[in-house]
Amino acid sequence: MSLIDNEQTKLWFVLPHRLFPKAGTAFRADALATALNTAATSCFTVGIATPIAGYLYNVGGLRTALPLWVLAGGLVAWFAAAVVPHLSARRVLRRLRV
Repeated sequence: MSLIDNEQTKLWFVLPHRLFPKAGTAFRADALATALNTAATSCFTVGIATPIAGYLYNVGGLRTALPLWVLAGGLVAWFAAAVVPHLSARRVLRRLRV
């Protein structure tokens, strides 16, 4: 009988949250917080860092094609889109410590 055929091993790989319910919950919450924070970082990079770099270096004539107030409005919107998942991730992690 190999290790894979062992019933405990099957349970360990398939249902770890059944064997260790608190550890599974903590792992899933940590994974969710990581995913949310990654989404926040992506929103910052795509919506804030890239347009600022494009505007500063005048990539594709962006300075002449895009008014400053449109750029500022987009930055504010993307900043809000980045802050919401980041704060949600902090809330998820805060629940783990209680």
